[in-house]
Amino acid sequence: MRPVDRRTFLEAAALTAAAAFAPRPAAAAGSPKKAVLISMLPKELSYEERFKLAREAGFAGIEMKTVADKKEAEQIRDASVKTGLRIHSVMNADHWTYPLSSDDPAVVDKSVAGMQTSLENAKLWGADAVLLVPAVVNAQTSYKDAWTRSQQVIRERIVHLAQELKIVVAVEEVWNKFLLSPLEFARYVDEFASPWIKAYFDVGNVVFYGYPQDWIRVLGPRIAKVHLKDFQLDRPNGRFYWKNLGEGDIDWVEVRKAFSDVGYDGWMTTEIEGGDAAYLKDVGGRFDRFLAGQKPQATPAA
Repeated sequence: MRPVDRRTFLEAAALTAAAAFAPRPAAAAGSPKKAVLISMLPKELSYEERFKLAREAGFAGIEMKTVADKKEAEQIRDASVKTGLRIHSVMNADHWTYPLSSDDPAVVDKSVAGMQTSLENAKLWGADAVLLVPAVVNAQTSYKDAWTRSQQVIRERIVHLAQELKIVVAVEEVWNKFLLSPLEFARYVDEFASPWIKAYFDVGNVVFYGYPQDWIRVLGPRIAKVHLKDFQLDRPNGRFYWKNLGEGDIDWVEVRKAFSDVGYDGWMTTEIEGGDAAYLKDVGGRFDRFLAGQKPQATPAA
């Protein structure tokens, strides 16, 4: 062995120290939790069977939709307890048919009642958030009116329910012609100045307007929950397609880095086409590769 001079020793020591303190890859920065949307599971099965299937596919949680029937809601709670599949969020049901931004008080009343049911579902099931589409811009409702009306209703009629039940209201941008940039989305949430109003970020929904990794970095700590789905644009023909994870235009490696940069460590829910046990296991494998900082390609055949 050659003798090591002082200069070589110091250079080697410096490189070792630099390696020790170098930024870790995205996969090591935070461990978001894996969940599946209830609509992805076979409807012909009981809730307990569906939840068991999700667990076997590698998912730790599920997002439910609003259930008005109390007996059914109790069955869902029991299925969650028996299988150990955590219900982490509830997708509100009435915000499209009865938008909070409507100028009709009767419509708004129905929307608020729907949110109350969703919040009560969340409390019963042990979830900590309810997804809300806060407003819909259309020929009858201007962008400005959608903003002011929805904020007023949320402040006056929903925040106190959320606070009382300790459930976050997570507002989502979902092709409702509203909150069309990350800066607007952040401002909309910030103007409530409430810990009970946050953002539900859907990676696929924003591809029409920009890059999801940009939205993630702007929204940062405002993000309470995340939806995962891929999206493919066929610009020459003016068409688009929802795709499985890793099969569309989204740069998943950059998206994972963005979530790492903002320190997101919460639940992520796949919101794509459903299928059988083999399909769900493949989705779970894609999810794992995404979390590891890789492109979420299909699971290799055995």
